[in-house]
Amino acid sequence: MEKILLLLLFLFILPPTLFSQTTITFPAKDSVTVTADLYFVSDTLPYIVLCHQAGYSRGEYRETAWKFMKLGHNCIAVDARSGNEVKGIENETAAAAKEKRKPTSYLDAEKDIVAAIAYAYKKSNKQVLLVGSSYSASLAMKIGTKNSKVKAVIAFSPGEYFGEKLNLKTAISGYKKPLFVTSTLDEANDITTLISEIKTSVVRQFIPKEQGVHGSSALWKSNPNYNEYWLEVIKFLCTLNKNASITCK
Repeated sequence: MEKILLLLLFLFILPPTLFSQTTITFPAKDSVTVTADLYFVSDTLPYIVLCHQAGYSRGEYRETAWKFMKLGHNCIAVDARSGNEVKGIENETAAAAKEKRKPTSYLDAEKDIVAAIAYAYKKSNKQVLLVGSSYSASLAMKIGTKNSKVKAVIAFSPGEYFGEKLNLKTAISGYKKPLFVTSTLDEANDITTLISEIKTSVVRQFIPKEQGVHGSSALWKSNPNYNEYWLEVIKFLCTLNKNASITCK
């Protein structure tokens, strides 16, 4: 625990490590151009693919991506086509999909996330950690169930967001990879039910003591108990990451 607390101090007190941030594009399976922010540290590190919540863009991770990088990862924050804008960052994939007259439902956004996973895997030849927020957390769990390029999933506020088009609990019943799930206090019981049939050796559900915040915005400084969420994320990463930059013993 002492080592983890030191990591938390490292994350919040010290300035960001040197890295480059660039905007990249790559095609989805249906030819829509996907826009993403690439936060790059080193060719030797694996990637985290960061996915935003409904109505948002890749800007959801402008505040938090560099913290994931300090924990031993390159990051790709994706504009999925079901979204709009946050923190002044417009969703360019959504605009590209509309220009091509492609549908932009939550389920349609899966194509963009899968394309980002493929891009990250090709860059590193390492499985990726998939992070989702709200509807994209649900997609992350669905994708992670079958996609061999995904090592583990962190899901902020997943749920049954797809109506009759998809029952998420059924779709993830075969999930067998490490999983970290969290939410607001009010959402916790539904999420406990959602993951109740998952049989994997590493499943962590963090339930905040206070109300918390929906989606990965729980990691923003504007959330009064954001440090609780980060502490639990670090604990989870310590069970996964054998990289020397995040030793937790």
